[in-house]
Amino acid sequence: MTTDTPPQACDLLIEAGWVVPVEPHGVVLEDHAVAIRDGVIVALLPTREARARFLAAETVSRPDAALIPGLVNAHTHNPMTLLRGIADDLPLMEWLQGHIWPVEGAVIGPDFVADGIALSIAEMLRGGTTCANENYFFPDVQAAVYKRHGFRARVGLPVIDFPTAWASSSDEYFDRAGEVHDQWRDDPLIATAFAPHAPYTVSDANFERIRMLADQLDLPVHLHTHETAHEVTESHDKLGQRPLARLDRLGLVNDRLIAVHMTQLNHAEIELCAQRGVSVVHCPESNLKLASGFCPVGKLRKAGVNVAIGTDGCASNNDLDMFGETRTAALLAKAVAQDASALDAASALHAATLGGARALGFETKIGSIESGKQADLVCVDLGQLETQPLHHVISQLIYATGRHQVSDVWIAGRPKLRDRVLVDMDSDALIVNARQWRARIAAIRIS
Repeated sequence: MTTDTPPQACDLLIEAGWVVPVEPHGVVLEDHAVAIRDGVIVALLPTREARARFLAAETVSRPDAALIPGLVNAHTHNPMTLLRGIADDLPLMEWLQGHIWPVEGAVIGPDFVADGIALSIAEMLRGGTTCANENYFFPDVQAAVYKRHGFRARVGLPVIDFPTAWASSSDEYFDRAGEVHDQWRDDPLIATAFAPHAPYTVSDANFERIRMLADQLDLPVHLHTHETAHEVTESHDKLGQRPLARLDRLGLVNDRLIAVHMTQLNHAEIELCAQRGVSVVHCPESNLKLASGFCPVGKLRKAGVNVAIGTDGCASNNDLDMFGETRTAALLAKAVAQDASALDAASALHAATLGGARALGFETKIGSIESGKQADLVCVDLGQLETQPLHHVISQLIYATGRHQVSDVWIAGRPKLRDRVLVDMDSDALIVNARQWRARIAAIRIS
């Protein structure tokens, strides 16, 4: 005699026409469902079996959608969303020193950071991004705003060799970094990383201090490096070493290093990154717009380097659209390598999800749809005219899908976007606030 097993309770059952778990690589599961309990994925199985096995408090059925892991924006400066478009069509150093830094100096502060983060969270959620690797000042404010909106983030602890509104000396940068890290060290959504600005703005002494503390606290180091040919040439002329060689001499080239941009790399540097477990964050649209160069993604992948995708900040991109960024990354990699397979669709999606999670040290929590991971999930409507006919789901996600097709988003099982409507965020108020900042910044620039 057999006994029927009673259904298990779960908080949420998401049924989708296709589930793309990312791990295993390139797999697409048709008519599958994900069961979630206490913010954690407890099962991924065929929809018919899920309905029999689970008694869900809520069921969301999306038969024309692909369910994917939340996208991970592995490098961004989200407060700078309020500077979107103020200094376009300029090379990096002119853009940075002649425009961005002067305007920032006039407006930067806790309110600027908080309002910029809030606006960026709304934009990211509407585009299917559920996690950001943040690099800016006032990390205490950043962390509080990300937490308030239930958004996952690794917040950078800035270090730079000159005074800013955040800190006036090296000791103060490190003291304040320690305070922010201690406040958020056990939070389920918010983590920290050291964020020295770049090799050309941070001294050997401060890099050595970062290395020691990163080792002690087991923190990543999130750093712009090898961004332009000028940066590399200047380092060689002044110090007799290329930036990566200098970082290696200082003990920073290891599996904690999140190396951003990396457009100027030789074969030996690529091999070094592979051997040491460095993660490279590719920001193709910012690099293209600032004419910084081309990250050799195909060569990095062949060498075994983990590659992630980042938008950079809205002042240089000018959006936080990870679907667009990932498409650009895939297409650019092919052109640079002169190889149509240099970054295929499945590998591009991996870079935008699990590759980003791995770079941030979050790969055991997010980045793929697997039992035991956090339910950071995104539904993408593939039933629209622009994605018909649907021959290959992953190809369509990378080469044809726009962020406007994101219908639903969850972070740790909590709804953040439902039927294209933000949950617990007031879009109209965000727009009004952004317009107030526009007027304030315009007045500063005119005066």
